[in-house]
Amino acid sequence: MVDKSWSCDGLTVAVVGNNGRMGRAPDRIDVAIVGAGFAGMYMLHKTRSAGFSAHVFERGGGVGGTWYWNRYPGARCDVPSLEYSYQFSEELQQEWEWSEKYATQPEILRYAEHVADRFDLRRDISFDTTVTSLTWQGESWHVATTASTSGVDGDAATTVTTARFVVLATGCLSAANVPRFTDDRLFAGRTYHTGNWPHEGVDFTGQRVAVIGTGSSGIQSVPVIASQAAHLTVLQRTPAYSVPARNQPLSPDYVASIKANYGEFRRKNSLTRAALGGDTPTGPHGACEVSDDERRAALEARWQKGGLLFLGAFNDALTNPESNRLIADFVRDKIRQTVRDPEIARRLSPDSVIGCKRLCVDTDYYETFNRSNVSLIDLRETPIERFTRRGIIVGDATELEFDAIVFATGFDAMTGAISNIDIRGRDNLRLRDVWSEGPLNYLGLAVHGFPNLFMITGPGSPSVLTNMIVSIQHHVEWITDCLAHLRRESSSTIEADPSAQAEWVQHVNTIAGMTLYTSCSSWYLGANMYGKPRVFMPLPGFPAYVQRCTDVAQHHYQGFHVR
Repeated sequence: MVDKSWSCDGLTVAVVGNNGRMGRAPDRIDVAIVGAGFAGMYMLHKTRSAGFSAHVFERGGGVGGTWYWNRYPGARCDVPSLEYSYQFSEELQQEWEWSEKYATQPEILRYAEHVADRFDLRRDISFDTTVTSLTWQGESWHVATTASTSGVDGDAATTVTTARFVVLATGCLSAANVPRFTDDRLFAGRTYHTGNWPHEGVDFTGQRVAVIGTGSSGIQSVPVIASQAAHLTVLQRTPAYSVPARNQPLSPDYVASIKANYGEFRRKNSLTRAALGGDTPTGPHGACEVSDDERRAALEARWQKGGLLFLGAFNDALTNPESNRLIADFVRDKIRQTVRDPEIARRLSPDSVIGCKRLCVDTDYYETFNRSNVSLIDLRETPIERFTRRGIIVGDATELEFDAIVFATGFDAMTGAISNIDIRGRDNLRLRDVWSEGPLNYLGLAVHGFPNLFMITGPGSPSVLTNMIVSIQHHVEWITDCLAHLRRESSSTIEADPSAQAEWVQHVNTIAGMTLYTSCSSWYLGANMYGKPRVFMPLPGFPAYVQRCTDVAQHHYQGFHVR
């Protein structure tokens, strides 16, 4: 028989952590949540509000997830602030004031901390606590954690908490990818990773600095570092497409107009493929269906407006190769117009499909290469040979000397943080083994063989192809509704059906195959990680996905075994 009370007797004790008040996990809880980013915080609030006992385990010293760790110079969101924010509380929407079109990391972190305070979340969060293993035993999960008791590695205590359910709110971009190079430990200067930046900040004034990597974090940090450093050398493996942010302070009148009808603003966003930009719909025509002048005018208007919606000028940007080429040509022309040195402009110009990798949004990135203290090394032409005590030797045997090296090399995306945990389901089945050839899942929410285990914005869901906070809210609410259903039905477990899982994986592959997303090596496919299976992980199309999840729930959780 199932314990119908579902109310645990463990006492939550307040202790002092790195970010103020912090909760100690009870021995037994209904829901264990891994991660205190935007997903974990809302999951905690939602499950508590639904009457479940819940606790969050967070390896960092505070809330915020990616915005707690990614403090590199120039870090800011690439989704407008008024859209990249919670919508579950009208009071929260009305009271919080964003200062800029695209919020900086410090402002987003302040927002996360405000949410934690406003909804009294910290009392149920264990900070500086790493989940090392999750083991299914009987009809519950044993959550093993290692908590640093002093904030110093090596001084740690290990505990085990029993939970009826586990929700992985580990984030899609939270496991830093730190590549290894020959003799890299010889370098005597300082090294940094953009995904694990020192909280006290870094002053590069007067230094010779190298930045390795030109994805989003590299493109955001390069202009800021260049303004400080005596000399900056950018080591680029693959050039990225980037569009201007056109960031600016938010007009009080514009903010007031949104807040006057925030519900309709959010509704329009939810109907778009990426859950953002509902007030700027995708153009009604393909790029090949209009004249050259019309196409240039439409692209120029989007370029001047700035932001990710640039690709929405035409409706076939990611399905028609010829349309995509015309749009990419426009961006390459912009690079040549901006960068004065034709050879540097050539190196900065991608030759791949635009949008098959995450489109970057920048402030003065290409303009930075006109500075006299900035150099560009194309690693495809002159690859890194090895590190030395003083710097890096590149392909032509030239030793480049540096005082500091910044790795802007991204993340083991979508699956990395999950795979870092030793997760064992029925019959001691290891999730790492199940995912050895790619992340099998159903709806991006669950995996066969792992009962009562849910993922928020996991592989197989739209996640990183959308406004993440909208996808997070959808998943949190779906999972909470599912738990409430199980409680009403006095059911103890829910588990993905293997045939439904196989069909879902095929569906994701089919949809992705209808687009140009799979045409290049990107972190969407895990191509930035050596040895990782090449599988396109996110699912294009937010509205259709939401409808599918709704249908599954309305049909008594079709595709799941409920016992």
